Amino acid sequence: MAQDRLNADVWIMAHVRRCNADGVPAMVVRRGDGRAGTLVLKLNRLDGTCRVLSQATDMDGRLGWVSAFDGDGVSEADADAYIARAVGRDPDIWVVEIEHRDGWHPFEGNVV
Repeated sequence: MAQDRLNADVWIMAHVRRCNADGVPAMVVRRGDGRAGTLVLKLNRLDGTCRVLSQATDMDGRLGWVSAFDGDGVSEADADAYIARAVGRDPDIWVVEIEHRDGWHPFEGNVV
């Protein structure tokens, strides 16, 4: 049985609009596959460090996130290089950058 879910473009843009409505700058840096592209979040902490999270699902099919790097944050250059490599492997990836000092984002799911 197919799982009912929103297309990636609708789901992602709804969250980007939520950020912007709450006064949190967020933008789609790269559009991926509109129906089912995977999302990579670049959480810019505005202090020269970023956190990069990749969309994943757990064993029960629940949405979660995998941190691309160990530790609290990496330089923006390292984050951008990681994202460029990920896009090179999978051109369907979406990339959203959110600017928030605490690294907050509105997408559901825990870091696994």
